[in-house]
Amino acid sequence: MSAWLTLDALHVQARTRAGAMQRLLGPIDLQLHAGQCLGVVGESGSGKSLTALSLLGLLPAPLQARGRLSVDGAAIELTGTAHARLRGRALAWVPQDPLASLHPLRRVGAQLLETLRTVRGLSAGDADRQARALLERVQLPDPDALLRRYPHQFSGGQRQRIAIALALATQPRALIADEPTSALDARIARDILDLLDRLRREDGLSLLLISHDLPLVGAYAQQLLVLKHGDVIERGATAQVFAAPAQAYTRELLAADRIAPLLEDDAAPRPPGAPALLVGEGLRMRYPRALAPALDGVDIELHRGEGLALVGESGSGKSTLGRVLLRLLRGAQGRVYLDGVDLASLDAAALRTLRARTGVVFQDPYASLDPRLRVAEIVAESLRIHGERDPAVRRARAGELLRAVGLEQAMLDRYPHQFSGGQRQRIAIARALATQPQLLVCDEAVSALDAHHRAAILALLVRLKRERGLALLFVTHDLAAAAAVAERIAVLEAGRIVESGTTAQVLRAPQHAHTRALLAARPSA
Repeated sequence: MSAWLTLDALHVQARTRAGAMQRLLGPIDLQLHAGQCLGVVGESGSGKSLTALSLLGLLPAPLQARGRLSVDGAAIELTGTAHARLRGRALAWVPQDPLASLHPLRRVGAQLLETLRTVRGLSAGDADRQARALLERVQLPDPDALLRRYPHQFSGGQRQRIAIALALATQPRALIADEPTSALDARIARDILDLLDRLRREDGLSLLLISHDLPLVGAYAQQLLVLKHGDVIERGATAQVFAAPAQAYTRELLAADRIAPLLEDDAAPRPPGAPALLVGEGLRMRYPRALAPALDGVDIELHRGEGLALVGESGSGKSTLGRVLLRLLRGAQGRVYLDGVDLASLDAAALRTLRARTGVVFQDPYASLDPRLRVAEIVAESLRIHGERDPAVRRARAGELLRAVGLEQAMLDRYPHQFSGGQRQRIAIARALATQPQLLVCDEAVSALDAHHRAAILALLVRLKRERGLALLFVTHDLAAAAAVAERIAVLEAGRIVESGTTAQVLRAPQHAHTRALLAARPSA
């Protein structure tokens, strides 16, 4: 079967300050076949997204692409007018972060109707009917109500379905899905990929699936391209690549997903009767106008030097529990004790002082690091807030923290955009450690990283926990990541802890059906 679209000898270059051209990508050859999924995999910086942007004609201005593009046998000038006309029509894009790509101030219905009327020229009535049909097709219930909502009123999985509906609105021949599941839990990720796969089969769509997750892509793609530093190092049928990968790098990608869990013997020794550092009792939280509580009577405790993973799907209450334990949400009920101190009994000044004993690492380091500040200012900011007035002392401490997380002191004067995703997360960890906390809370701290960077960050967290005696509260939807850093796991569903125990107990002999479902949702290499 011949390809309807081919892209041959794609190169991407950038002009340096000296005027020379720097190679970023290529040569890359790819073909899109009707009804077939092509998987493009590689770690961060391998060139996956550059390939997609080149195919869509959306490379930022400083970058230049060259190559030979052909559609239905007709040559099309890359980056020319005919190429631009393919975008949003023959070629549709499903983004990694739908919340960032959907207009936050416009209702979902208005965005769908605009696409249907502008691109397809439908009348108001026809566009309205088609918008409802599209939401039904991506398996969203009650389209009439959903069309009136704004993007922030949907879950991550629902927003991704809306992005798919928008992509389908133009009746494309190909869907280009760029990391469409990187921030989703395993079950929802499988649901989204099942949906894309069904659309591929029913409509005869070409699906270009880009991801750093080789096992996940392998479950859906018929053909694979493996990229490293802008080069295709392996290609072929998925079954063939998985059965006998020719390149060491491909074997590393397959192996990187297999994270070894902590053994029970590795657990930090706990003196008999030692008091817990963090205790939560009867924790409840209901958001305004929510139909059900986000937390419903949760009891929890965490000791020094111990890792506890809060695991669950999106909406299970795990992030809410982390915020309630840090006293970052109003309206929560129950008691939280940090080292025996009831947080509810503290005034604002005393609470600020106590918070120096906790550090927080968020999911997206690019969003949590101020882009206008240099790394030295970012890492030392909490020292300034907690009373360190000497800039030289703050800078020296920031340099020490960078070295502690495996970065160089020379990086202090760079900005966040000058680092990779893994490096930015190391900076976020350094910032969280600035006040020498006893408790470190990580909220989905590795979910957006590729397998290599994820493994490195998890190893760093384990080392810091052991060296510093940190209590680690690790919030995640990834049981494999939880197993790598935590001696104990608590599984949440609908605001309640449905199972808890040592890591080995929960993984080897799960007692609750929800835990078994979480384990089953993850594809294996």
